[in-house]
Amino acid sequence: MIKSKILTTKNIKDLTAINEKENKRIVLSHGVFDLVHPGHIKHLELAKKEGDLLVVAIVPDRFVNKGPGRPIFNEQIRAEMIAALQFVDFVVVAKQEMPIDLINQLKPTVFAVGDETLEEWVDDPNYRNIEQALHSVGGRIHQTGSKQFSSTHLLNAYFDVLTPQANEFIEYFCSLYDAEKVNDSLRRLKDLKVLVIGDAIIDEYHFCRPYGMASKSANIAAQFLSAEVHAGGSMAVANHLAGFCDTVDLVTSLGDQDSREDFIRKALQPNVKPHFFLRTDGPTTVKRRYVQRFLMSKLFEVSFYNDTFIDGEPLDRMNEFLSSHLSKYDLVVVADFGHGLLGSTTINILGEKAKFLALNTQNNSINNGYNLVTRYARADYVCIDEQETRLAGRERFGPIEEIEAQISAQLGCKIMTTTLGYRGSLTLIPPASFIQTPVFSREVVDTTGAGDAYFALTAACACMGYPPELIGFIGNVTGALAVRIVGNKQPVAPLDLFRYVETLMR
Repeated sequence: MIKSKILTTKNIKDLTAINEKENKRIVLSHGVFDLVHPGHIKHLELAKKEGDLLVVAIVPDRFVNKGPGRPIFNEQIRAEMIAALQFVDFVVVAKQEMPIDLINQLKPTVFAVGDETLEEWVDDPNYRNIEQALHSVGGRIHQTGSKQFSSTHLLNAYFDVLTPQANEFIEYFCSLYDAEKVNDSLRRLKDLKVLVIGDAIIDEYHFCRPYGMASKSANIAAQFLSAEVHAGGSMAVANHLAGFCDTVDLVTSLGDQDSREDFIRKALQPNVKPHFFLRTDGPTTVKRRYVQRFLMSKLFEVSFYNDTFIDGEPLDRMNEFLSSHLSKYDLVVVADFGHGLLGSTTINILGEKAKFLALNTQNNSINNGYNLVTRYARADYVCIDEQETRLAGRERFGPIEEIEAQISAQLGCKIMTTTLGYRGSLTLIPPASFIQTPVFSREVVDTTGAGDAYFALTAACACMGYPPELIGFIGNVTGALAVRIVGNKQPVAPLDLFRYVETLMR
């Protein structure tokens, strides 16, 4: 009985045909319904009174952005829970985040929405698409007024989706801020004029099915499945910032041997204005990763690059551009991956002319031990990981707080963050005001690119002079969203971040 109420694509067509003959009034409701509670039941009961048939669309798992560990129940279980309600006639797992296709197919008389859902959709541009779709089929929005419970609040309170340390920090943080104040601080970033400078990296993911070692040689045999190409490095940093800042310029170098410029221009967000300086002695850096898809395990990586420092005419033109234009930016974000873009003369210009200099230097397999933050004489904000902090401080085992304070003093930082992996992040306001922020997610799809997202958003927040607990919270919320994205496939979206903040702080 329950499963017979769950519609397939064919059932929807049959239902549409029958209703066109019988002229039934369809009421469509839509939601996650991760933990069915009295508020949901009241909402759906009121919705049914607006028509003859109540159809409930379930948000599919891949579009649930409600926070760590969500959804608790998968889409099939959620569909069966709703179908078990007597006054629900049909349930369908939607194909999209917003049920535009269902509105066009079912032509509902009423689209029923609860108060809480309507509040969540205020900032979502897709909500306007729902209004337009309803108008085109002669339907209307009906607000049920059912704002009695929050499944997010109940799940946060009674399901252990966060660590005890994270729950304790959030309780403390909520005594200082509310969700609206945090999200307002993110919205205020839009007026910053930002320049991002750093290495351009093309990230290729080649997904494989490994079969094991070949019988006649010591190599792994694998079947190629599919491939994805992402704009990484400084381009990913620029894309993350572009969602929050209206003006984002990008300075980077491409190689004339395989520039990938057409792909890069299409991959950048519309409000990112690139300034490319072409080097003639190599390709644009490409990192090709071979990945076992099911667990996202990286099997092998091949890189194409020339990591010697650019020189000659490309360097002269880039330095001339920086010298002439740096003063017009509120924030200069340096994403230094150590692949040959940022030599000593460029570093000196950045240190002398940037109003607010945010710096991230990455230690990786290509530049291991050579690309340290101490190559720079000055930075207003530094964000690096623990290994990079220890290498720069030449201290393998000492307290990370002491090393961070030493580097911060050496560079004259106003604020510095060391990311600590599964232990979160440590933010310092010199000389000795530390705050450690725990991680806010246990679900990790891919860590590649998560540090870039963290750095991008915290750099903008540091430029605005936000306090360390706010910077740490925003950074770790951003990171928790970023580790659910494969590489740099897409930037962290503002709406997802706003929702995540609201979820954690309920």
